[in-house]
Amino acid sequence: MKRLALATARLAATVALTLLGLLAVTFFIGRVIPVDPALAIVGDRASEDVVQRVREELGLNLPLHEQFGRYVSRALQGDFGHSVLTGNPVLEDIVKTFPATLELATCGILIGAGLGIPLGVWAAVRRGGAVDHAVRVMGLVGYSVPIFWLGLMALVLFYAKLGWVAGPGRIDIAYEYAFERSTGLMLLDAALAGEWEAFANALSHLVLPASLLGYFSLAYISRMTRSFMLQELSAEYVVAARAKGLSEMRIVWRHALRNAMVPLVTVVALSYAGLLEGSVLTETVFSWPGLGLYITNSLQNADMNAVLGGTLVVGSVFIVLNLLSDALYRMLDPRTKDTR
Repeated sequence: MKRLALATARLAATVALTLLGLLAVTFFIGRVIPVDPALAIVGDRASEDVVQRVREELGLNLPLHEQFGRYVSRALQGDFGHSVLTGNPVLEDIVKTFPATLELATCGILIGAGLGIPLGVWAAVRRGGAVDHAVRVMGLVGYSVPIFWLGLMALVLFYAKLGWVAGPGRIDIAYEYAFERSTGLMLLDAALAGEWEAFANALSHLVLPASLLGYFSLAYISRMTRSFMLQELSAEYVVAARAKGLSEMRIVWRHALRNAMVPLVTVVALSYAGLLEGSVLTETVFSWPGLGLYITNSLQNADMNAVLGGTLVVGSVFIVLNLLSDALYRMLDPRTKDTR
C-alpha cells in the first residue's frame, strides 16, 4: 500500500507539473506573438479609449506574472475565455469540435495499426524479398509526399472523377438534422438512432480522410514493426524455439510478435496522439469540422483564446495517451513492475 501510494503521488505530481508547464508555454507563446487580443475583439477602427478599456477588462495591462496567475486560475476551472470568431466560450467550441477529430483519428489509427503491424511482421519475415521492398517503399512515400497534396489528389480522383466517396464535410445537408447528436461521434449517433442512410452517408464522407491519415500512420507503424521484429527474430530464444522444432508461424506470431508488442504499444499510442493533433491539414483539405480546423481558423483570425485553449487540449491528450501507453507497457512486460 505504501509503494502504491508513493507511485500514485509521484504520478500525480508529474502530471501536475507537466500541465503547469504546458499552461506556461501556451500562455507565453500567446503573449510573444505580435497579435493584440484587444484589437482582435474591437477591430482596427476602434478608438484608442475603447481599445484601452478592453485591455483593462481582459487584464492585459497587468504584469505578465499576474496575467499568468489569472490564466492558470481560470484554466483550472475550465474557463479559456470566449472565442472572437464564434462568440462562444472556447470550452464549448472545443466540446463541439473535438469529437469530429476523435472520430477521424480513431478510424485512421485503426487502419494504420490494423494494416501496419501485419505488413511490418510480413516484411521482417520475408526480409529482402518483394514484400519487404514494397513495404519499405510504401513507408518512404508516406514520409515524403505532403499530406495536403495527396488529399487534394484523392478528392479529384475518388470524389470528382469516379464518384466513389462523398466530398468534403462530415455529412450531407439532407442528413444534418436527421438524428440527435448525443456523443458528437457521427457514426455512433446515427447507428444509435437507427438512421442507416445517414450512417452510410457519414461513412462515405469519413472513408477518404480516415484512409489518408491511416496511410500515413501505417507508414510509420509498419516501419517500426519491421525493425522490432527483425530484432526479435535474431534473438537467442527464437533460435532455441526453432531448435525445438516449433513451427515458424508459432514462433513469429506467438513469441516474437508478443515481445515486439511491448515497444509497439508506445509507437501506436504516439501515432494516435499525432493524428489527434496533426490532422490540421487533412481537416482543412476535407473541410472536416474538427479541432484542427477550429484552431487553424482561429489562428487566421487572431483568436488567441481559442488557439491557446485548443493547444492545451492537444497537449493534455498527449499526456493521457502517454500514461495509458505506460500502463499497457507495464502490463505486457512484467519485468518493468519491479523497476519503480
